Amino acid sequence: MRPTQIYYEPTTLEYPLGKELKAKFSDIPWIPIMNHNNIEELRTKENSEFPELKQLLIIGTRKTHKYVENHKVSDFLVPFTSSGCTAMCLYCYLVCNYNKCSYLRLFVNREQMMERLIRNSNRSTKELTYEIGSNSDLILENTITNNLPWIIENFMKSQKGKLTFPSKFSMVEPLLTLNHQGRVIFRMSVNPESIIREIELGTSSLEHRVEAINKMADADYNVGILIAPVILVDNWKELYSELFDYLEAKLSEKMKKQMFIEVIFMTYSFVHRKINADAFPDSRELYDAEKMTGRGMGKYCYRNNLRQDGEIFIHDELERRFGIGKILYIC
Repeated sequence: MRPTQIYYEPTTLEYPLGKELKAKFSDIPWIPIMNHNNIEELRTKENSEFPELKQLLIIGTRKTHKYVENHKVSDFLVPFTSSGCTAMCLYCYLVCNYNKCSYLRLFVNREQMMERLIRNSNRSTKELTYEIGSNSDLILENTITNNLPWIIENFMKSQKGKLTFPSKFSMVEPLLTLNHQGRVIFRMSVNPESIIREIELGTSSLEHRVEAINKMADADYNVGILIAPVILVDNWKELYSELFDYLEAKLSEKMKKQMFIEVIFMTYSFVHRKINADAFPDSRELYDAEKMTGRGMGKYCYRNNLRQDGEIFIHDELERRFGIGKILYIC
């Protein structure tokens, strides 16, 4: 990523990572701000300017460090080194407010976050798994900060515990030679290629994602696959059958032996629909009144009968190809 402008809290230049980023992007305009969480001039932007907002980079320090309990792959969701993303997936759950959550924010106080993480892990009476990528895509972030090798190498100083993070990007080479001690769980999100191309804008292709999966498995990482989000377009059964056929053919035997699978159905919202209509007027319409119903404040999910059909179909198709016990959950 080469941002068009960088908004930064001046105190970030006191941190090692802040200094590195200032040197790396010295040819790009730097605009001082009071708070990365409230940039007034960006709040006045129109929805149609969403793609331009995605080209900005915001640099600050993370002030919120509350761990949230989780009961899927991890024990806790951990606010970590970034928030937001440069990709423009039309359903992105991070885009709760386009002129606050659209752009990539980097937090340079990584030493503070790592110290807290190691302390929490060492104090626990059992081995905990920490999700450090719930607010961003750390593989993408790593192309800017080189944070992931630093994170993994420093977390290995803890006595126990595991890290996990998901991605839609394939740039995993910096991780392949690290001494991760089998304590890092990497999860790659996949979808049919046509959905990636038309809906997951700015992310890696299915081919490159699968290549990255095999590389990470070969490097002895624990690797899982996220079928996420499942989007029930008109020909969804055909598309997901083709996706599962492709995975069966292209995943390495080493990957298939140790893999686990998460399945998550899409939740859409009024905010997504409004932004997409203004910023991407020619994009595929994801809202379908016949297939969807309201869920909470301004959100849509698939109707129960369609959702149940989807769950049964995907469960059976995955088990037929990869065996019983590979699916961790479907939600």
